[in-house]
Amino acid sequence: MQTLSQIVHHVEPETVLRTMPFATFLGVKLSLAGDELTARLPFQDKLIGNPMIPALHGGVIGAFMEVTAMAQLALSENFDHIPKPIDVAVQYLRSGKTVDTFARAVLNRVGRTVANVEVSAWQEKRDHPIATLQAHFLIE
Repeated sequence: MQTLSQIVHHVEPETVLRTMPFATFLGVKLSLAGDELTARLPFQDKLIGNPMIPALHGGVIGAFMEVTAMAQLALSENFDHIPKPIDVAVQYLRSGKTVDTFARAVLNRVGRTVANVEVSAWQEKRDHPIATLQAHFLIE
């Protein structure tokens, strides 16, 4: 059986998502340009939280950003397992419209046991995020 790091470093980034069932449910897509990972959440009706506006469900946005952080960690570091979230703080800045959503993660610090990651999610303009995430992951 291959370890996660063997899978990540020898096949397409999309394979990382197969280890995360919720990412598959959400329909998350990954693209890698050099060492920069961009995640895309294609809009689907099942992701709407408030049909009156309509707007994406906040939990969907938070989960999408958490998946983005875990995928960036898995792709950037030599792990044989999926990092486990210790704490996650999400700041919702704008309503998520019924269009595709994008996210990028920045690894602020990767220590021996804990990693600190920031994620920004946007829709039309990258400099107008709809939400941000700050998280710590157990990597030991």
